[in-house]
Amino acid sequence: MKKRIILLGLALGLLGGTPLFAQANWELQKNEDGIEVYTRQVPDNNFKEIRVVCEVPGTAAQLVSLLKDVEHHSDWVYLNRKTALLKRKSENRLVYYTEADMPWPLTDRDMVVEAAFSPVKNNQAHVEVKSVNDFLPKKKEFIRIPSSLAVWEITPGSNGHIKVNYTFKVNPGGSVPAWLVNTTVAIGPLKTFQRLRKTLAQRALAQKN
Repeated sequence: MKKRIILLGLALGLLGGTPLFAQANWELQKNEDGIEVYTRQVPDNNFKEIRVVCEVPGTAAQLVSLLKDVEHHSDWVYLNRKTALLKRKSENRLVYYTEADMPWPLTDRDMVVEAAFSPVKNNQAHVEVKSVNDFLPKKKEFIRIPSSLAVWEITPGSNGHIKVNYTFKVNPGGSVPAWLVNTTVAIGPLKTFQRLRKTLAQRALAQKN
């Protein structure tokens, strides 16, 4: 059972922050492959907030294009079962649905989010992904995540790369031991950003060929 709850922590790490200017109290949990994963406790939430800092290949426009391609999020988001576009409000505002495949006997999670993309300028972009309620009826086989907020800050990096500052906080809903999730929540973001790098590199190669 403990192993299954640990896997829940892995998934919740990337389903989908606060402004990155407040750097206080971040604790480094993992530093692997040039990917730094931090956590910190936030008021009114037993689940720790996550921050990821790394560089990935490509441009801000290419990363934004990948984030907008919601039907293929399962290619790189760890433990993501599927993601489906529900409404395209505009070129830079999308509403989509995500399912997280939890190991038995934990109940799978799902959520509806709205993603807002700033226009890409000078190889920079800002993306906010926030849970929305009452957009889609709840499904009996899932626990609906009641609230989450993810923020992507994308800026120029080095050697043809871009730098990503990503923050994420969530209330997963249901009965989940916060202390146990908090001890493992850094693993999911690490695996996701490793896959994100690989996916961006593969897309760049495909565009050249």
